[in-house]
Amino acid sequence: MASLSKRLICAIREVAGKRKKLFLHEPSLGIEETKNLKECVKTNMVSSFGPFVEKFEKSICNFTKSKYAISTNNGTSALHIALKVIGLKEREEVLIPALNYIASTNATLYCGGIPHFVDINKQDLGIDVEKLEDYLEKNTKLVKNKLINKISKNIIRAVIPTHVYGNSMDLDKLIHLCKKYNLKIIEDAAEAIGSTYKGKHLGTIGDIGTLSFNGNKIITTGGGGMLLINNTNYSNLARHLTTVAKEKSKFFIGHDMLGYNYKLPNTNAALGCAQIKKVHGFIKLKRQLNQRYAKEFLKIPEVEILKEKKGSKSNYWLNTLILKGNNYKYRDRIITESHRNNIFLRPAWRCLSQNKYLKNFPKMNLSNTVNLQKRILNLPSSPHLISNI
Repeated sequence: MASLSKRLICAIREVAGKRKKLFLHEPSLGIEETKNLKECVKTNMVSSFGPFVEKFEKSICNFTKSKYAISTNNGTSALHIALKVIGLKEREEVLIPALNYIASTNATLYCGGIPHFVDINKQDLGIDVEKLEDYLEKNTKLVKNKLINKISKNIIRAVIPTHVYGNSMDLDKLIHLCKKYNLKIIEDAAEAIGSTYKGKHLGTIGDIGTLSFNGNKIITTGGGGMLLINNTNYSNLARHLTTVAKEKSKFFIGHDMLGYNYKLPNTNAALGCAQIKKVHGFIKLKRQLNQRYAKEFLKIPEVEILKEKKGSKSNYWLNTLILKGNNYKYRDRIITESHRNNIFLRPAWRCLSQNKYLKNFPKMNLSNTVNLQKRILNLPSSPHLISNI
């Protein structure tokens, strides 16, 4: 029997075609993006103010059904502002899944907060809510409606669930837990544009949500992010903070609090305005790609492909394989041989608590994260692998 690496390479080629190089996720840009950028240059509106910014925010509101959408220069900035808006204070803790991009952890540290790492589940790679509830029952206490870490004596203020690779976690269970313990929910939906849970767009279900429009996302503004907010007071504060807390004045420039220069430039928003028109088509193609991968990998019993949970709809930003049993031992060999064949697979992120500068922060037992991080492979997932748009 051919090696697992060779069989996986053949399966990927069978699905994704004979392109010389199969990258993880490439942007799909065209004539309208160029037209919008030319308009920015022609009008000299290339900085932080311009008509495309407002137009893009309105388009995101229409698409996600969020009451407000506030653009930022990247997804990390959006997370930082979200934590400032809920009033996170120094030494307050934020529960963060340990299999995750670094953004939510760094945003917590920017506020002087403390990341507190929690475990994930295999079904959707989201927070293992049952395990977390058991952990909180044993290690925390409610005092005057504030959740206190018995060991650190710090307040635990919020949780940031990440919808990993575009897949929704079980938000009903998380919401129930957070009501019990008076925790705010900031949804990290950076990878989840177009993904839903029980018909609602991810990022609109918690207290605040965030999106990313980095160059490798389904739609891109080159660099950019968005806050999704339904609370008017939260929205007003978020917009104020992202625009350096500038006071309204006819002539003079003043600032009434510490703010941040996190505005999205008009040029980036111009790309977004063209991209959002294509998002339904992109997601349709990506779901077709997932179906083809799923059919092909049924022939390879050593792996399984991550599928959306019942009641949710995934954008399948990155199609994801899980290596079964002892086959995790071949992960690095598979990646090396795939790269040699111009198929640029990617492993999962390192467990956050294993990063040197984060190892001393609080954490629960992370056995699921440690086990899964060595089994995950992200596949080439660009929409144009199915068809050119």
